[in-house]
Amino acid sequence: MARRRVAVLISGRGSNLLALLKAAVDPSYPAEIVLVVSNRTDAQGLARAQEYGVATTVIDHKNFATREDFDAALTEELRRAEIDLICLAGFMRVLSAEFIANWPDRILNIHPSLLPAFRGLNVQNQALAAGVKISGATVHIVRPALDDGPIIAQAAVPVLPGDDVEKLTARILAAEHKLYPAALALFASKTAVVRGDQVDIAADFQGLSAKALYSFTV
Repeated sequence: MARRRVAVLISGRGSNLLALLKAAVDPSYPAEIVLVVSNRTDAQGLARAQEYGVATTVIDHKNFATREDFDAALTEELRRAEIDLICLAGFMRVLSAEFIANWPDRILNIHPSLLPAFRGLNVQNQALAAGVKISGATVHIVRPALDDGPIIAQAAVPVLPGDDVEKLTARILAAEHKLYPAALALFASKTAVVRGDQVDIAADFQGLSAKALYSFTV
């Protein structure tokens, strides 16, 4: 199977981008990062992508009158690069329903909670305020509703006594760096397939998905 061509959308430092870039160095990995797009010129992730020889571009949202205009320019850039899948990695823009419809079940996002719990912003504040004992991260297919869509994979981490937002965020981020490459591998290899509002994982793991499910989760 040919490697799937992936674009990663970022707005900042790109730590999850770096995890994906490192995974994709392996020629047996089923996805190839071919483009990194930022809506901010000062995003640190752009330099990380360039270090790996990946093409980068900036589409500054401030140059567009509407969200739809920005999304149209983004779609044009992605189509020019012949992108198969899109990964959101700290991309701080809400994508329009029209954009999502143009890439049906082809956009992945990582969120720092065990969805459907704690959507939106200030997620670790929400988790600590709720007193949960387990939190984590979720990779899901993007749908128009905020932090909604079929779940590909999740990683659980403990919420420890004495945790504050900074400590919990750091622990979850470490899990994200393992989870996102694993989930992308499952999806790009078509071991994980969207069926309606759920993602089915093939019973025959074919080695790759077994490694993804058991070696990369925490």
